[in-house]
Amino acid sequence: MPEPHPFHSSRTHGFVRVAAATPVVHIADPAANAEEHAALIRQAGQQGVDLMVFPELSLSGYAIDDLVMQGALLDEVERRIADLAEVADEAGVIVVIGAPLRSGDALYNCAVVLGSGAVLGVVPKTYLPNYREYYEKRWFASAPSRSEDTMELNGETVDFAPGLIFEAANRPGFVFAAEICEDYWAPLPPSTRAALAGARILLNLSASNILIGKADERAILCASQSMRTQSAYVFAASGWGESTTDLAWDGQATIHELGARLAEGERFSLESHLTVADIDVERIGLDRLRNGTFSDCARIEGEPATVVPFEAYEGEAPGDLIRPLDRFPFVPDDPARLDQDCYEAFNIQVQGLMRRMKATNGERIVIGVSGGLDSTQALLVACRAFDRLKLPRSNILGFTLPGFATSEGTKSNAHALMKALGVSAHEIDIRRTAEKMLADIGHPFSMGQPVHDITFENVQAGLRTDYLFRLANQHDAFVLGTGDLSELALGWATYGVGDHMSHYNVNSGVAKTLMRHLIRWVADREVVGADVVPVLRGILGTEISPELVPALDGKLQSTEGTVGPYALNDFFLFYVTRFGLKPSKVAYLAHQAWKDAATGEWPTAMPEAERVAYDLPVIKAWLRKFLVRFFQTSQFKRSALPNGPKVVTGGSLSPRGDWRAPSDGTARVWLDELDANVPD
Repeated sequence: MPEPHPFHSSRTHGFVRVAAATPVVHIADPAANAEEHAALIRQAGQQGVDLMVFPELSLSGYAIDDLVMQGALLDEVERRIADLAEVADEAGVIVVIGAPLRSGDALYNCAVVLGSGAVLGVVPKTYLPNYREYYEKRWFASAPSRSEDTMELNGETVDFAPGLIFEAANRPGFVFAAEICEDYWAPLPPSTRAALAGARILLNLSASNILIGKADERAILCASQSMRTQSAYVFAASGWGESTTDLAWDGQATIHELGARLAEGERFSLESHLTVADIDVERIGLDRLRNGTFSDCARIEGEPATVVPFEAYEGEAPGDLIRPLDRFPFVPDDPARLDQDCYEAFNIQVQGLMRRMKATNGERIVIGVSGGLDSTQALLVACRAFDRLKLPRSNILGFTLPGFATSEGTKSNAHALMKALGVSAHEIDIRRTAEKMLADIGHPFSMGQPVHDITFENVQAGLRTDYLFRLANQHDAFVLGTGDLSELALGWATYGVGDHMSHYNVNSGVAKTLMRHLIRWVADREVVGADVVPVLRGILGTEISPELVPALDGKLQSTEGTVGPYALNDFFLFYVTRFGLKPSKVAYLAHQAWKDAATGEWPTAMPEAERVAYDLPVIKAWLRKFLVRFFQTSQFKRSALPNGPKVVTGGSLSPRGDWRAPSDGTARVWLDELDANVPD
């Protein structure tokens, strides 16, 4: 049987599989706790986990009060650490456990890092709570200064200091640090300095008893710390088995990355269990690379840290990627989040248009209405903007401009939409003028030949824009653009005319895959009135087509048949522009998201017919076309865009916004990377 291609391993693409362990606790019984640890470590190894973290004082139990200072217990803890180091090595996992350890004449609450059959380092707790139900200063000493230090453990000298950085020599970006419970409640958590020193994964070993509302507080802290430090944050709290003399424990476990929650464990469970997710350490590094504030802060506030090198366990991570992965990065699967995104996107568009109208003292706009998705959304935005500005909708001058391939369906949709919205509706048939222009330039179509080339298409696209701009002059108005973000990425617009040019474009920051959901959101909430809702429902079912070439055998000209499925193109666009991922990694993520239509979540109201799958050869083929269009053939169009509001993070292709690139670039480096690393 041939060896699997490295492409199919998550480790190839910069992922580190982490686990937050929630063991059943045995009070003041290191031997029993070690057995729970060993079982979870072996389980983690079977799941391909690279790094796992246990709760605070997991080897002794946290809520054991004065028993923690008993010599017999402390001796047993140290012996079990040596045993677990061997278990971790056999399982192929880097393990971080909680233990009370002596150094000199003081006792410390520690995170013990195990790897390669030994203790790699020990991180003592810095901030000891001594208020309300906590009395840690009764037993423990606070961590010494952040300077380099060592301690003796089981006859070996190991690094012993807060802020230790553990870096894999053989896995770029696999760099982690640990802090303990109260540390991340401090105004300046030790993990902040660790992140500034290069740690991309931050671990928190916590006990943290549970109270009403406290789980939300801890989750907020984890999310905010991972966002502020541009890192991943793995949190593991004590659970079932801890002493409930005066407290209770829920075993909360969460994994966050750049502010987003990747995984959450079961709380109040009675069984030992793991919470597992794949951390994208490469993406974290790229995010930091783009963020000058992070590097400036590291330079100003960062301090030297002791770096402990280690060899990460290698091999192919078993199974599929373990992390949330939206098929539609611009369209959340979660209905509540999608509702919020639609609310914000629509109002960003509305506010942008309102401000431009105020700035120009404008009271009229001209818009081309095709009956398709983009022009429908732009018209809905215009109606809402006019309502809020207390301007009559009749000042919105809508024009449908049928050409040689305009279908009766879209034309009737356009008229029905304008009528339902109460805007001024007009129709100008451009065919006669187009025939004149085609004849003037000697095009074969004017001689009766069925030649439907790019010239034939662009004569129509150009005339539509010519009419709209001159109508704007005539009516003291400005032209509202309708072209969307996805079309700009692909260069699917005729330069200087068509969807490329306008006086102001409200759709330039909206991806095609989000457009349908925005229209549905407006319809569901009757934002611009109830009369338009049936019309919007009909438009939502319309195939995406430029309608510039006459139908062949009754089949409309298909945009996606030419440029590829917008579902894939938007996926490519998001990961190329937002994070700068290599094409091979984009292909890997697309394959993970799209290879099986039966698994994973789909956005609300996604029609069954559109719940499709794409295999790797299809993904690679369309990605290749996307790379050529995006990096090589279309930048000159993006370099000359009209103004329009940015809607999503990293989602502006304006030369004044998120994306600046030379118009005469080449896609060669991206194509070579794709071909070299993605199997056929």
